[in-house]
Amino acid sequence: MRFLVTGGAGFIGSTLVDRLLAEGHEVAVVDDLSSGSRENLAGAAGHPLFRFHEFDVRDAAVRELVAGWRPEVVCHLAAQISVRASVADPVHDARLNVEGTVNVLEAARLAGARKVVYASSVAVYGRPAVIPVPGDAATDARSPYAASKLSGEVYLSMFRALHGLSYTTLVLSNVYGPRQSPAGEAGVVSIFTDALLRGTPTVVYGDGSQTRDYVFVDDVVDGFVRAASERGDGRRFNLGTGVQTTDRELHALVAAAAGAPDAPSFAPARLGDLPAMAVDPAPALEGLGWRPRTDLATGLKATAEWARSR
Repeated sequence: MRFLVTGGAGFIGSTLVDRLLAEGHEVAVVDDLSSGSRENLAGAAGHPLFRFHEFDVRDAAVRELVAGWRPEVVCHLAAQISVRASVADPVHDARLNVEGTVNVLEAARLAGARKVVYASSVAVYGRPAVIPVPGDAATDARSPYAASKLSGEVYLSMFRALHGLSYTTLVLSNVYGPRQSPAGEAGVVSIFTDALLRGTPTVVYGDGSQTRDYVFVDDVVDGFVRAASERGDGRRFNLGTGVQTTDRELHALVAAAAGAPDAPSFAPARLGDLPAMAVDPAPALEGLGWRPRTDLATGLKATAEWARSR
């Protein structure tokens, strides 16, 4: 099968690229390297079935590229992913996440692609009334980032109704694992891991009771591969574990994986942070045959081993 992966130089995208190549698929990547890196694609570089194109997904050249490549499936992961950055500059967020998505969808349509697999976010649920959040939960965008990801879902539905372009939306919980950068507004796992391996201070915000649902990158990639089939067309699935882990528990687990002292400092809670989040993955088992397979301790050990080897 022939794939296009946008954002394929990111930590999730590059892991997906490696999986697709290992299964014998042809893969082209579009990434502007604003947050991803060529280093993430070192294993793919030179592979006879791999192509890399350094483009912004808003660029008109993307349509020419996709028309020439003619992928059967487009995995759309390219996005501006910082909630705080979206609040500071909602126009920039919309240009990347809305305009970029529409450009990719139109390129896919014109090239005759069968399906788009779209990476959405738990941010679309806002402050959910029920945790774990069920797959059919109402959406409630409370940031420009969440609004832009929801806009992408609306456009997917429209392209399906108007042009017959199939899609599956995957709502990603807190993804962690090798290749995740600790810079900027990155995942807390990579931030804790990097600091503890370097012996630098770590900070837990609030009293440490805030919870999140952590899902390993290899499991998320498996969801994308499964969604590339005809299963789950026109549906949204949560990719998470359904398990809530507190910030304080997470720090202790990362410290154990890194072989470092579990002694964070504490700072006031950050304005706007959700007190709790986890998603129900059960519909993904029914619709895609997907379930999370990596327990948190195992995933954190693999993450620490990768970070230590760098």
